[in-house]
Amino acid sequence: MSMSDPLGDMLTRIRNGQHAHKSVVNTPASRLRSNVLEVLKREGFIRGYQQDEVRAGISEIKIELKYFEGEPVIKEIKRVSRPGRRVYSKIKDLQRVYNGLGIAILSTPQGVMSDNEARAANVGGEVLCQIF
Repeated sequence: MSMSDPLGDMLTRIRNGQHAHKSVVNTPASRLRSNVLEVLKREGFIRGYQQDEVRAGISEIKIELKYFEGEPVIKEIKRVSRPGRRVYSKIKDLQRVYNGLGIAILSTPQGVMSDNEARAANVGGEVLCQIF
């Protein structure tokens, strides 16, 4: 059975893994997931990720979760644009997440980037998720 929202599934796996204090969570691999994880790594919300091939043609991503003094670094992670309701934003209409303490991840014509990088590049796009 195919999954209707693969990015939402990955975010839920991260959320559940941090609630259970796991050090590593696994998720099926895709290019969008890897791009979102790269932004999370750049912004310091996860330690890292690694893509492994499980068997021929099937890959999996191992995500290393990050904790500070026993508490998860990611306090809140939520999907904004869903398959049933896409959310697009011009750069001037893009609101800050928790007054700039959190980030929004956007899918733009120049690739997947954080809201700060999108403001610097002066480009809008689809708001994928918000992290605080």
